[in-house]
Amino acid sequence: MSSLREPLGLLKALLARIPLILKTILLHGIQMSPVKGKQDMRTELTVAIIRSFMATKAPLGKTQKQGIRDPGVKGPMWVSKVTLPQPEVNVRDAVLRAIEDLKTGDETYDIPATAAVEAEWTGYRAGVGKKTPEPDLSEEEKYYKLREESPSDMTILYFHGGAYFHRVPVAHLSHLTGAPVFSVRYRLAPQNPFPAALVDALTAYLSLLHPPPGSLHKAVPASKIVFAGDSAGGNLSLVLLQTLLTLNRASGTIHFHGKDVPIELPAGVATISPWCDVTRSMPSNSSNAHLDYLGAPSAPSDDPAVKTPFTPLPFAPDDIWPASPPRADVYCNASMLSHPLVSPLAAPADLWKNAPPIWISTGEEGLTDEGLIIARRVYQAGIPVVAEMFEGMPHCHGIIMMDRPASHRFFEGFAGFCRDAVAGRVVSTGYLTWLGFKLQLTKEIPIEKACEISDEQVGAFMQRMAAWKLEGEIELQKQWRATARL
Repeated sequence: MSSLREPLGLLKALLARIPLILKTILLHGIQMSPVKGKQDMRTELTVAIIRSFMATKAPLGKTQKQGIRDPGVKGPMWVSKVTLPQPEVNVRDAVLRAIEDLKTGDETYDIPATAAVEAEWTGYRAGVGKKTPEPDLSEEEKYYKLREESPSDMTILYFHGGAYFHRVPVAHLSHLTGAPVFSVRYRLAPQNPFPAALVDALTAYLSLLHPPPGSLHKAVPASKIVFAGDSAGGNLSLVLLQTLLTLNRASGTIHFHGKDVPIELPAGVATISPWCDVTRSMPSNSSNAHLDYLGAPSAPSDDPAVKTPFTPLPFAPDDIWPASPPRADVYCNASMLSHPLVSPLAAPADLWKNAPPIWISTGEEGLTDEGLIIARRVYQAGIPVVAEMFEGMPHCHGIIMMDRPASHRFFEGFAGFCRDAVAGRVVSTGYLTWLGFKLQLTKEIPIEKACEISDEQVGAFMQRMAAWKLEGEIELQKQWRATARL
């Protein structure tokens, strides 16, 4: 099947969705759409089409190959690809120490090896059209060209979400900030479950601070680095921060490429629709599903007398999924779902103490609740937090609909936070900025009242969903062992 990045493949996919497109246009036109007053027709069509693609559960391996396939570099951007050398096991061991420090029970997880990490520097390239190919230069030459046009002493360490490649948005971010963006191609689950991605994230951060031999870049001070990420990358940004905070409470150094280096915190963390609750237990997953392309998750019945059997994720099987032994979740063992380094929503306010400023931007989407609750806890910990919510907007709206007014406002806030973080001038007002439909109305809502779900309810929701998935995982593994004996 053709990749959706190829014109013919995309055309075939859209032709198959003509009935969906016509239905969406008709209902919107006669004002009978379920998103009336929340989304314009273009946004509603975008959400409906993406939702239809996501409903098709292709094998995970195929989805990953299409997602990480390099689409080529063209247009107003510089891209320089690099490989960070494999560090000593001390980096992995530091992550394991943080995991153990935050465990509350019998959580289990795989122990990964350290690995070389692929990454790329991205910057804005001025004076070229959208289809201009990249010049025939070495990666080193492209890096120095990039740095000439990205003169800021700030570096944005970016972690992608499920869409994998975000070169156009990060090049735009580089243009707005004048800073280079260092994007990390961390190891992916299910074949590399938790905490492999976290080990790679820590490797990338330490490599910015303390460049390994042969690096193109010079050392970047921690005070000039901003973590950033969308969706699962927002999760990784927050759990990397939690890892550093945890290690700081216990020890002061990590052995990295032959040296004992200090554990330092970045200037700030910027998250886009962050996935903070891997259990997917918050009410907005269902209540906002009509506005989002992320489908509502399956869940146990609210009636304790009704036993809802766990159903595995409906991906077509391939050589990486189901895992062996099977898991209930693609990312981690079910026993880890409520661990703060898997689901940062599990981290209480006191674990955010001493964090740098944090920026959280969300739509009116499935992940809204968890983003707003994280903002509340960070604020309660006394940390500067800047939070904004766009009415009616879907998951990661700012980077999937970049030509819309809401996206322009989103990038304005994103870039402004990054600049303010490294300048040490982030001010926490204690309010969430709520931006209404078509930006026609703006309200300031106290962060502590932006989400009415109490911390006690959050814990109960997460534990209930995690327990249900753990029970399902145990049953899956029983069936797997029984089949293996045949």
